[in-house]
Amino acid sequence: MATLRFRPANEVPFEDLQLVLGTSPAGRCQCQRQVLGDRLWWDMPVEERRLRLAEQTCADDPAARTTSGLVADADGEPVGWVAVAPRPTFRRYYGRSPVVWAGRSEDREDDDVWAAVCFVVRAGYRGEGLMYELAAAAVDFARSRGARALEGYPVVASDGGEVVWGEASVGTPQVFAAAGLTEVSAPTSRRRVVRIDF
Repeated sequence: MATLRFRPANEVPFEDLQLVLGTSPAGRCQCQRQVLGDRLWWDMPVEERRLRLAEQTCADDPAARTTSGLVADADGEPVGWVAVAPRPTFRRYYGRSPVVWAGRSEDREDDDVWAAVCFVVRAGYRGEGLMYELAAAAVDFARSRGARALEGYPVVASDGGEVVWGEASVGTPQVFAAAGLTEVSAPTSRRRVVRIDF
């Protein structure tokens, strides 16, 4: 892999992020399912999702505390994306979802706790360990922006199975573990909550 650089999304052209998302399921989602939650996301046209992502990632102020994520490039070519921002940004996990909150009682509105919720590696660059690099960059980014902690919500394989490509977009336990996050709960048979405190 070429030399990687990770930049907040508001510091790169939006077209670069669109190159990463492509026409895959990620391109149709536009990282809005995690932000909006299932109900609002489901019937929303792709173009409206794209406009919302543009608003979230292209803040007018380059020094904005959050820009919803990081874009990775390899020698100037956009190759990856990780959605990372304060946890309340992601309504799908912020609400009453048992995926995050089973057995936990902390303040859900604490925006000093960040979350990394979606990873995308551009077609043609997969299988080179880029998701590991994106997770490590998310940790560094959250820490540098004053986060108190960073969480992730990876899935694990069902009995004897494997995590398929679409499911892996939320990350896998080994990816987060390599970035220093440790498991804090297992709210369902396939979902884990992992965290690193700064």
